[in-house]
Amino acid sequence: MIRKLIARFNKSVTKRVVSARLDFEAPISISFEPSRQTGKLSSPLENVSIKGVSKDLSESGIAFVVPLIRLKENYLVGENRMLNAELDLPNGKVKMIVVGQRYEQVIDRDSASVKYLIGAKIVQITEADKEIYEYFLRHNANFKKNSKAFNFGIDKG
Repeated sequence: MIRKLIARFNKSVTKRVVSARLDFEAPISISFEPSRQTGKLSSPLENVSIKGVSKDLSESGIAFVVPLIRLKENYLVGENRMLNAELDLPNGKVKMIVVGQRYEQVIDRDSASVKYLIGAKIVQITEADKEIYEYFLRHNANFKKNSKAFNFGIDKG
């Protein structure tokens, strides 16, 4: 009996501490936030992006799957690297700046290729984009889930 009470208490506390996650697949494009420092790179990273698909969404962060863990010599996760994310939701495009917190290598069952699941924290989002994003999180039942009709790849330009 006491164990059941403790389990219920822990579950209710966890719900309040952790943002609710929504499992939803939507096309996402990731690029590097332009660096203010000059580096050893020969071409600017803001012209290179990688396409993927979201895995889950919450008010404080997103998880997405991409085919590569790095673009050129720069990893998507680590060193508090800021990433520009453009999420294509059914109710509109949302742009945000995120910081990758962790990643995990996963195998795509359909193509037997290696992909990377990245968990990122949202660090910046405009009020207009935040309104679209939060509306979607609250009213997601009104939108149909996207199919896996999105191609992975790298865009240059």
